[in-house]
Amino acid sequence: MPRGRKDIVNRKLIRTTLAEVKERELHAQQVRRAPEPPPQQSSQQSSYQASQPKKKIPPEQTNAESFYYKKQMDTHTPMVIVLQDNEKIFGIIEWYDKNSIKLHRDEGPNLLILKHNIKYMYKDQQDGQQDD
Repeated sequence: MPRGRKDIVNRKLIRTTLAEVKERELHAQQVRRAPEPPPQQSSQQSSYQASQPKKKIPPEQTNAESFYYKKQMDTHTPMVIVLQDNEKIFGIIEWYDKNSIKLHRDEGPNLLILKHNIKYMYKDQQDGQQDD
């Protein structure tokens, strides 16, 4: 026999199925501890759960914000924007996107305001007159 060579033996390959593996695991768990009775549901509860479809995930955006901005832009409504530090800025919304608003002002340069800096906003009742 040449050096480094071993006798070749035909070996039978044993393949198990996933069902057999799970059955063995289940049997091992039952042997380790006493089986617990499954929680029982009334037939009324189980039929109710079966008839209810899964809840859909709500949309990320309701478009209410977009509708509000578009309406104010189309009507050129004078707005008051109150920032986080309570500074009031008067102007007309020119355009917006997901993170910012561009405000057109007659008295001063136009501003690009980041939405996370806005505390709240409302329509200017005095048509842009400042009452500082």
